[in-house]
Amino acid sequence: MSFDGRVALITGGSQGLGLATAARLKEHGAAGLMLVGRDHEKGLAAATALTGDGCRVEFVSVDLSDPDGPAAAVAATADVFDTMHAVVNCAAATFRGSVWDSTSQMWDDMLTLNVRAACLVAQESAKVMVRNGVDGSIVLIGSVARHGGAPNLLPYAASKMALVAATRNMAFTLMRHRVRVNMLNPGWMDTPAEDVTQRRYEGATDGWLERAEAHQPMGKLIKPDEIAKTIVHLCSPDSGFLTGQDIDWDQTIIGVGPGVRPGPELAELPPELQS
Repeated sequence: MSFDGRVALITGGSQGLGLATAARLKEHGAAGLMLVGRDHEKGLAAATALTGDGCRVEFVSVDLSDPDGPAAAVAATADVFDTMHAVVNCAAATFRGSVWDSTSQMWDDMLTLNVRAACLVAQESAKVMVRNGVDGSIVLIGSVARHGGAPNLLPYAASKMALVAATRNMAFTLMRHRVRVNMLNPGWMDTPAEDVTQRRYEGATDGWLERAEAHQPMGKLIKPDEIAKTIVHLCSPDSGFLTGQDIDWDQTIIGVGPGVRPGPELAELPPELQS
């Protein structure tokens, strides 16, 4: 795969999958990378660590849930690098909520970051790509939860399913401008954010990762660097005409056999609704 001399914008780029993707893009020849996040200190440290070997890496602190945040992130990239060849949207909210306890605020927060912000980043990036006449690639990071998800992933699953329609719509609109749009759906992944999520919402304790991995068909959770290779392929010209696709990247087969992810049983009615 080659990304020689190209520029990419990566939201959620200071940690986890975003940071792994940035490192892989640099390895494959990126000339410029703009990392977007909210933690200024962490973002600057990531950009400093990656800069070198012909690759300039910058960080911009932006709250993508702000209505003007996505445009600001894209504008910062265009100002620094003059152009953009790829955008990878890794930023997302992952908090929990089921049919029993999802609030209007939870819905608003989830859809704002996972759908509105992701689509606005894609829209603004597409304008830069088309204006500069580059063959561009937009990669939206979805989730296998878009197929329905666990009971406590109601707003999250809905937000990721919304991105399927957005991916296809934008891909069709932009294909004659040589801008491709694809969505990659990771399964359960080993990231720092997932550790926080498991402890906060699932009651996980030390050793949860090892216990969870023991149940997986491949004996482990997905590692960010592994899936980053596929993201780089989608960003690069080597992925050819591939556009409008919604690709699962997981060790489960949808619709075949039982699930392999252990977790608390949430199918029972809450006490106040039991007769």
